[in-house]
Amino acid sequence: MSDALTRLSAAFRMLPSVGLKSATRYAYKIIEMPQESVDEFVSAIIEAKQTIHFCSECGDYTDLDVCLRCQTADKSTICVVRDPRDISAIEKTGSYHGLYHALHGTLDFQKGITAERLRIKELISRLTDVQEVIIATNPDISGELTAAYVAQIVKSLGIKVTRLAHGIPMGGEVEYADEVTLTRALNDRKEI
Repeated sequence: MSDALTRLSAAFRMLPSVGLKSATRYAYKIIEMPQESVDEFVSAIIEAKQTIHFCSECGDYTDLDVCLRCQTADKSTICVVRDPRDISAIEKTGSYHGLYHALHGTLDFQKGITAERLRIKELISRLTDVQEVIIATNPDISGELTAAYVAQIVKSLGIKVTRLAHGIPMGGEVEYADEVTLTRALNDRKEI
């Protein structure tokens, strides 16, 4: 393999979940593409890197100072997420119409991630006229710790705090669910 191809393959390996075989396949695909397609691919990467940044309010990715969602969404609720990718996942449901707030991480004292390193102060400053804060961090130790911390602060301001329900996913089987998931499913059960 030539040095240029090896370098290109190594560049693809920097992406998450791209192993050696996939990286090599991607490198060969780029080499085989027509030049105008390669130019468009490179141009798209450069444009995205130069124009996309964090929204000054919610912390989502945008090419505007304040993203369109922050300008137009229902301002009575804020859904707090770990990072912008979580916003995209919730948006795909089409069932939430309020604001978002990306913390850009969760508390993890073993890794030195304290509240000061998260966007919690920015969240607090956005709570004017907010009636409910929905906490949608992951149901792991770090996410739960962060949820409890944020909830304590927000509740002290007299604002309703809710947490996404946890339990057995649609299509999941009870016998394969772990104890924490089953406990959550039992505790978060709803009347039908």
